[in-house]
Amino acid sequence: MSSRAAPGAGAEPPQRDGIADRIAAIITALASTSLARVVTDQATAKRIATLLHETLPPEDTAASAFEDETGRWCAEIHFSSPPDEAAVRALVAAAGGDAAAAALVFEQVRPKDWVQASLAGLTPVDAGRFRVHGSHDRGSVPGNRIGLEIEAALAFGTGHHGTTRGCLLALDGLVKRGKYRRILDVGTGTGVLAIAAARAWYVPALATDIDPLAVAATRGNAWLNRAGPKIEAICAAGLSARRIRERAPYDLIFANILLGPLVRMAAPMARLAAPGARIVLSGLLPTHAHAALAAYRAQGLTLEKRLPLDGWMTLVMAKPGREGAPAANDSAPATGWPRRGIVN
Repeated sequence: MSSRAAPGAGAEPPQRDGIADRIAAIITALASTSLARVVTDQATAKRIATLLHETLPPEDTAASAFEDETGRWCAEIHFSSPPDEAAVRALVAAAGGDAAAAALVFEQVRPKDWVQASLAGLTPVDAGRFRVHGSHDRGSVPGNRIGLEIEAALAFGTGHHGTTRGCLLALDGLVKRGKYRRILDVGTGTGVLAIAAARAWYVPALATDIDPLAVAATRGNAWLNRAGPKIEAICAAGLSARRIRERAPYDLIFANILLGPLVRMAAPMARLAAPGARIVLSGLLPTHAHAALAAYRAQGLTLEKRLPLDGWMTLVMAKPGREGAPAANDSAPATGWPRRGIVN
């Protein structure tokens, strides 16, 4: 796909109506749906929802994991047409085991306002100094946290998933150590990681995704969180886009995707990283971590930290180079940058 640059500094924020209309149209199409549902533990519910979200066609399905009013964790998949139950059950077994597959039930559901239902189920998520929230929880951000307002949508990354939260916790640890000036976020989804880095350090970030809807969501979220001039979002597959090369080398790279792409990108990602850079890898099951580690160690990187969370693993890799990437006088976040995601 060709790369499309985001508005630069001083540009007017993009209109969000078009994005909202497209999301609403897809959700409306799912108003009368078939439903697959399983009650299980939290980690298993999230693994099931993630696998089905990544495997099934997004124009026909919507997968989620949530805690119901009785405190039980559920994974639900909504289908715009009757699904292949055997195929869905096989996917659930792959993500959650045979017991979860056996407990999966299918039913028809009446039309419902899925936007409001999803918002009601999304509570604010804390990850170190960051709080990810929707507009309905805008007033919940304490003064000592950086608020990131990210609405539930078709792009991945509301902070509720263990991979996104693991990356935010890794970022929080890096903020405590200093300032990274050149940021790349690969597979950005909603843009939450790029926006969080830009908010924490008041630095520019390049966010890339293969999905044009995710790119549009990132641009809208950047302006919503008062980071619009700092975020450039482009549609790109892999790391070969000219704009990615032009802005290299990077001090900090996020890649919250899947094991296969992470392994394939190890060599080009290492070349894009500056000496002393950090690369944050996620989207990994614990059983996948060794394969990812091997691929990046083969490029000369070393493991700095593991962050297991909700059945997922985030890895912080370091590229050899100058000792301590950030300068000592850059240890504090820039002053004057608003701490909240939005000002009423």
